Amino acid sequence: MQHSFIDGGFPTIHTCRMILEVAKLDVKPGMESEFETVFGKASSLISGMRGYQGHELHRCFEQPNRYLLLVHWNSLEDHVVGFRQSAEYGEWKSLLHHFYDPFPVVEHYAAVIAEERPPK
Repeated sequence: MQHSFIDGGFPTIHTCRMILEVAKLDVKPGMESEFETVFGKASSLISGMRGYQGHELHRCFEQPNRYLLLVHWNSLEDHVVGFRQSAEYGEWKSLLHHFYDPFPVVEHYAAVIAEERPPK
């Protein structure tokens, strides 16, 4: 494995190479299938936003109504200002927010260490 050390001594969060948005989503039991269908449709709202790099939705094995949403952004502003203050976010909320109980906690992370497996 190769290790890459990302500059962790940044004076502000804005100088990071990329931001990872992490949200733990607890979906009301029995609504998982509908949530996944609607989330698939809502994905087009976020994927067209400035600074968006990609996202993944993971389902928990131990708690099947729990999901982990990972979204890669160019900057924190691209998410909290560009997306959250957009008309697309209003649509996102109306499509998805009624599925959650409790409402999710969203946090943002910057890479400190990244590993890559060399090609074989």
